[in-house]
Amino acid sequence: MTTLYEMTPRQIVAELDKYIIGQNSAKRSVAVALRNRYRRSQLPEKMRDEVTPKNILMMGPTGVGKTEIARRLAKLMDAPFVKVEATKFTEVGYVGRDVDSMIRDLMEASIRVTKQKRLQEKYSIAEEMAEEKIIRAIIPGKQKPAAPGNGVRGPFDLLMGNGFNFNNNQQSAPKQEEPQDSEVNLAREQVRQQLKQGLLEDQFIEVEVEEAPKSNNLDLQEGATIAIGSIFGDMMPKKTKKKRMKVKDARKVLTEQEAQNLIDMDQVTSEALENAEQNGIVFIDEIDKIASGSSYRSGADVSREGVQRDILPIVEGSVVNTKYGPVKTDHILFIGAGAFHISKPTDLIPELQ
Repeated sequence: MTTLYEMTPRQIVAELDKYIIGQNSAKRSVAVALRNRYRRSQLPEKMRDEVTPKNILMMGPTGVGKTEIARRLAKLMDAPFVKVEATKFTEVGYVGRDVDSMIRDLMEASIRVTKQKRLQEKYSIAEEMAEEKIIRAIIPGKQKPAAPGNGVRGPFDLLMGNGFNFNNNQQSAPKQEEPQDSEVNLAREQVRQQLKQGLLEDQFIEVEVEEAPKSNNLDLQEGATIAIGSIFGDMMPKKTKKKRMKVKDARKVLTEQEAQNLIDMDQVTSEALENAEQNGIVFIDEIDKIASGSSYRSGADVSREGVQRDILPIVEGSVVNTKYGPVKTDHILFIGAGAFHISKPTDLIPELQ
């Protein structure tokens, strides 16, 4: 299927028509907004900052397909997308999620999308490396005899072990190993041919895989955690363990492992940051539940209006700090949706309207 940015608004609407009945104006508005993101990316860099997105507010009874539009967009999109519930947010100072978490979630989605793209590019090289590891696991090389003694080798022992003879300065050991090496290489070549023909898929082998780190997270509040393991994780070498599995399973595990090692996470982070800022879309569902209608003039009213006041700067454009760096929200597209049974859009604070 063609990617979303290559589709015209009519094609996007036609794709949504397959799953959602009616709601033509909502589908058309969303399709035009998404197409405008693509058109903006074609402008010169100086002009891009001048074009801000037109945020959308969808209203209609429960069950007409507002949330379904968001779900289908998430499947269609090739850009960071996150759907949040406005009812889960509370004003700063109250117990609950702060509104900044929607941008943190968007950044996580962007990292996931960008990382997957980079992994796809590396899979062809990673498959070759994984195949080589499988061959070495099936036909291991000849082990060199260990040096006599207690296992501690000095500089002279190393020279002697490498085949140096101090009497005539000739290297004799490598000449003895040449026939053995050729036998191993021949056997490995036969195994390589069998692997390509798919004859060894169900054979069990023992491979070294990276051990998944245990997640030691410190919960600060809802939606905010500190991964204690990741603080010191980069300083320590990765632990590996031997695992027995079939060749077809080992190929998947090793390919994924090698692809992970090939990608540059610093580059992924910088690309994901730009992707989130320029192409990110946040769908805020149940936005009518934070509107303060005439019947809501008591109780948690402060919290509702507080949430609106907190959302306002993010929608208008501000900078939100995430663990991957500061994210500017000026060009993120926000789509609000609500039933507005009891309250009306005019019950939102004027600036948010």
